Amino acid sequence: MSSKEQSLKAAPLGRHQIFEFLYKWGMLLTVVVLIAGFGLASDSFLDTNNIINILRSIAIVTVIAIGVSVSLTVGGFDLSVGSTASLACSLVISLFVWYGFGTSGAIIITLLLCTLVGLFNAFLIVVLKIPDMLATLASLFVVQGVAMTYSFGGSITENMVLPSGDMAEGTVPADFSLLGQVPTIVIIMLVVTVIAQLGLSLTKHGRRMYAIGGNAEAARLSGIRTTRYRVAAYIIASLLAGLGGILLASRIGSSQVNAGGGYLMDAVAAAWIGLSLAGSGKPNALGTLVGAVILGVLQNGLVMLSVPYYAMDIIKGLVLAVALAITYIQRR
Repeated sequence: MSSKEQSLKAAPLGRHQIFEFLYKWGMLLTVVVLIAGFGLASDSFLDTNNIINILRSIAIVTVIAIGVSVSLTVGGFDLSVGSTASLACSLVISLFVWYGFGTSGAIIITLLLCTLVGLFNAFLIVVLKIPDMLATLASLFVVQGVAMTYSFGGSITENMVLPSGDMAEGTVPADFSLLGQVPTIVIIMLVVTVIAQLGLSLTKHGRRMYAIGGNAEAARLSGIRTTRYRVAAYIIASLLAGLGGILLASRIGSSQVNAGGGYLMDAVAAAWIGLSLAGSGKPNALGTLVGAVILGVLQNGLVMLSVPYYAMDIIKGLVLAVALAITYIQRR
């Protein structure tokens, strides 16, 4: 073979290797580039306090996004997680302020009630056979309406005036407030990430959920109880959304109208970005964490560079589009 033929054969191979590298590590490369770029542009970006602030800011998004990732493993998609977080935020604060519950009792009751959202989603999807996206879109509005109706369309705070005219006498416990502070909120995020990653990648239940997401009919014929795992996936997604709402309530110390709604799109973005980590091509918790880091670094860096708030979504969208293009270009 001549040297010219060898060079022509090597060129496509080199491009393939580059695309393969970008497909596997494009997201991590994006994180490195963003951190380096913002670090050079702002002297205080790499300050320890700012890094801690970024980790705190992505904790709630990560927890909710891992719930979305779990729904993706079975070939589903949960759009109701933001509304579920809002409901959890309202519930847990109301249990403190209106009914005088302690921290453990309020959290347990809130999480149990959030499982009802997962069961409702599963009923729409598994029993009524409504497509996942449409079913959870309907659930989004239902749960959002329930949350607003429960809170009488307003905020729930200490010493608030109740619709009856009485004054709320309950208080938010001090130990509950610690959940939304560093390092507790970061530790909770990391624990949820590790448990979810190990559960999905190393257990038979995780492998079965991936099998359902890959081909539900083949999984059913192989003896996997697909209905049971799909129901479980939506319950887990709602539980994690509820946990995110509880962390949000702890962080702000009150319940605001539709407080969790703003986390939906970032959670969805982080979950979808996570599919590409290490070329896995499937939902995974570590990838979701990396996706949340990208969003958090980008948001924080733009704020430090004094980018107008009304232009942030443009830049965020463009950076995410470029990052996804780098990662998925090999699939063309």
